[in-house]
Order: sequence, then structure tokens, then C-alpha cells
Amino acid sequence: MSTEKIVEQALKLPATQRFEIAQQLLHSLDKPDPEIERIWGEEAARRLQAYHRGELETVALDEALVRS
Repeated sequence: MSTEKIVEQALKLPATQRFEIAQQLLHSLDKPDPEIERIWGEEAARRLQAYHRGELETVALDEALVRS
């Protein structure tokens, strides 16, 4: 069945069922990439170690938001 046909059929469903389908589809797309998670974990560990060595300083959230 084509995507077009699936959408056409889904649009005939009651709103609560369409919501459930949409929620399940969105959830299926929200899967973390293990490699990216590993890389960010390593980066976080490097930054924490640098902070403990006194090589980094903290910035208040308000200030960080202003800088970005």
C-alpha cells in the first residue's frame, strides 16, 4: 500500500485514533543513535575532567542563553 493510500485511510479514522497513530510514528523516529550517544558521552567526560582540572569555568544559564 502506498503512503498516499495509508494517509488517506488514516484520515478517515476518529481523531483519537489518528492521534495514537501520529504519536506512535513520532516515537518510532525518536531513537538515539548509539554512536552519537557514545561521542557525546566522551565529550561530556572530557569537559567534566577539564572542569575538575580548573581548565574550564561555569557560566550561569542566563548568561549562556544571552551568548547564544
